[in-house]
Amino acid sequence: MTDRVAEPATHSPARAAATADVVIVNWNAGDLLRRCVESVRDHQAGHVSKVVVVDNGSVDGSDRLEVSGVPLEIVRTGTNLGFGAACNIGVRRGQAPYILFLNPDAALLPETLSTAIGFMERPENARVGVCGIKLIEDDGTVQRHCANFPTPGMFLAAASGLTALLPSRVTTLHATDFDHLSSRPVDHVIGAFYLIRRDLFEQLGGFDERFFVYLEDLDLSARVHAAGYSIFYLAEAVAMHRGGGTSDQVKPQRLAYVLESRIAYAFKHFGRASATAVAAATLFGELVPRLARAAAHRSGSEARDTLRGFVLLWHRTARQMLRCAPTRGKPAA
Repeated sequence: MTDRVAEPATHSPARAAATADVVIVNWNAGDLLRRCVESVRDHQAGHVSKVVVVDNGSVDGSDRLEVSGVPLEIVRTGTNLGFGAACNIGVRRGQAPYILFLNPDAALLPETLSTAIGFMERPENARVGVCGIKLIEDDGTVQRHCANFPTPGMFLAAASGLTALLPSRVTTLHATDFDHLSSRPVDHVIGAFYLIRRDLFEQLGGFDERFFVYLEDLDLSARVHAAGYSIFYLAEAVAMHRGGGTSDQVKPQRLAYVLESRIAYAFKHFGRASATAVAAATLFGELVPRLARAAAHRSGSEARDTLRGFVLLWHRTARQMLRCAPTRGKPAA
């Protein structure tokens, strides 16, 4: 039996009394970061206790951001610790009952946060642990960002190229069959706007920092469900989201991190045999179909980025294996 979730109000809810700490992880986001923080100030200041920007070693000057009229704290890590680790640092700088993880390429609109918090504050929604919202691009396109929990078959289909070749016949990670125009419970909402109860986040131990970047939010959502809470997509609350963000600057690294996180997720959530199959298919089988797609697109840059991404993936995997390998003890005297 599942807990009943109240339907969203068809009118603007009353002003929410609860507040959120907004945590933004920055890595060379430039003007996008300023746009994001200013949107919090302009539209949601009354519902925000603090804005914490955790800078992961930016070199574009964005770590020196100053925005008046908002309780802003910049935490400089000095290096790229990864998304989950940076989020955990940001959370520890606040105390509000809600935490909003917000991407620097997102921008809030009037009523965005108040609508989401107001929904979660309703007594009948006490077991809604996470709320995501409708995200739209600059041209008004609604992003289909909710996701299904992956299975070994989903990851194997992606690695073999079947997902790209037959997208309408293969169940995918992304819930593209859902038009995102109505509200409903879902498996997972994207981390670009991820509103979670602080007590739940702390109960779960925060983000798993073994995920450097990508799928750490999906892993957290899986643990939210396992703890008996639900995740809700609230279409009545809306924000802007460009998508891609700063990761577009480093496509080979993005590919390597995505695939590395896929393997990490498989070993954490699947049985050993299934996880090993996913790892083998990803490390040794996926390069060929990706290069074939690049050739079909007649894109030399795509092929180069793919090769560089896999070289980085193999290097990081080998380094991790060496780090985890048992060492021989010194012989007894």
